[in-house]
Amino acid sequence: MNEYRRAKRRKVGNIDVLDTMTGMLIGKLSNLSETGMLLILGEPIASDALFQLRFTLDDPSGKSRQVEVGAHELWSDEAAAPGQVWTGFRFIDVAPEDVAFIREWVDAPGSQYV
Repeated sequence: MNEYRRAKRRKVGNIDVLDTMTGMLIGKLSNLSETGMLLILGEPIASDALFQLRFTLDDPSGKSRQVEVGAHELWSDEAAAPGQVWTGFRFIDVAPEDVAFIREWVDAPGSQYV
């Protein structure tokens, strides 16, 4: 299979992602790049929809930083586990300082990539 993405995607652990419009947990982060992310959701969401999302990453010193993004849902597929859905998003609005932080976080030493 050929890989067409340009941005490096870092595998992510157990990081919650919140929908800032509803205040509800939307899913868990599976991988992250400076241009988008893959989430594991408990139920399907609206196809081709726009979302305001927030998640927290730790910087190299262990200090937490909240990142807010505007994201466009690109695709969704049922996961192997019952009741789980894989959903891919591309970022459409991210503060420049958050893009820089995500880029550094993705490139941090010891990171694992998809």
